[in-house]
Amino acid sequence: MPRPTLMLVYEPEQACRERLLAGGYADRHALEISSYLAQSTDIQADLPDIADACTARGLDFAPVELDALASALDKYDPASTLVWTLTDGIAYFRGGAAPALARLRGFTTFGSDDSLFALCQDKFRAGAVLRAAGLPCPAAGLARDGAWLVEPPASATGWFVKPNRLGAKIGIWADSHCRTPAEALALSRRIYSAYRDDAIIQAYVEGQNVRASFLAVNRRDTIDRLGLDFVGSGSDFQTMADSMAIYGETGKLARQSGAYREPLLAPVGVSQPKADAAIRSMAAKLMAAVGLRDVFSLDLRVAPDRTHLIEFEVCPGLPCFDFRAYCGAEFGLSLAEAIASAALNRLAQR
Repeated sequence: MPRPTLMLVYEPEQACRERLLAGGYADRHALEISSYLAQSTDIQADLPDIADACTARGLDFAPVELDALASALDKYDPASTLVWTLTDGIAYFRGGAAPALARLRGFTTFGSDDSLFALCQDKFRAGAVLRAAGLPCPAAGLARDGAWLVEPPASATGWFVKPNRLGAKIGIWADSHCRTPAEALALSRRIYSAYRDDAIIQAYVEGQNVRASFLAVNRRDTIDRLGLDFVGSGSDFQTMADSMAIYGETGKLARQSGAYREPLLAPVGVSQPKADAAIRSMAAKLMAAVGLRDVFSLDLRVAPDRTHLIEFEVCPGLPCFDFRAYCGAEFGLSLAEAIASAALNRLAQR
């Protein structure tokens, strides 16, 4: 009987950037887009620790680049191998193909149903599903290169404009919170010119930024294991430049130059117990009605009178500072130990 194995699949920043450059994207924009795959870069330093943690639990560990996945699956036994996809994507990134391919080949996958890998990457459609499920996701319009596809809702606080199918920080500039429809359309033209993407125009939501993190380390872990933190970056929202200074290849340069600054984390339940309870209720509904499971994160805005769900991610940034802090605070484990333990328990469910 083959030893149980955790296969961790990821798409490297460099491979994505080369493909974008070959497709005619400008160097700057290819760098910005590929930076969304920063966790593929950041996880490299953790791979030896993950291998050691797996060995200590009787598992083999096989990190696999996305382009090598099809051939790698030929070498492993579906009955004893768990495929965990680290990076998602359906347009600029291609990680969403990994769980579908693994399922097609009969492998057990870790994470949400592969249909959600596509849904979460289309913010306009995902928002429509969340609102249909009764969740407080801001209403939104959709524009393409200065023309409305769906007009935005009325909003006394203005609108927030970002690419529809790219990472949350890609294309977010200091002026992404706009006050008029004309400004929103101008931003959509900038997004289309740089990234060839539609722009989602959400009603702007005031409040503090909250990240909810979840990992099913143990087989029976449920919403009680959700980690909820205010994320204080010193500004109303994190821009693309802020994000690139923390993660991936550009984050490495920021560390070397001394420009690296992590946002501050503060538990939601300490100061906002009602918001904490509301978020846990939302997450439970997402797990039951939408199908989130195993590992995910939520981005929210908490105001004194209401909590809004902005979006969900099925491939949260595991090596990011906030997820590392969550693993330590919630489970008393390092990131590597948490990953290996979760894989072991998921394999035991077969």
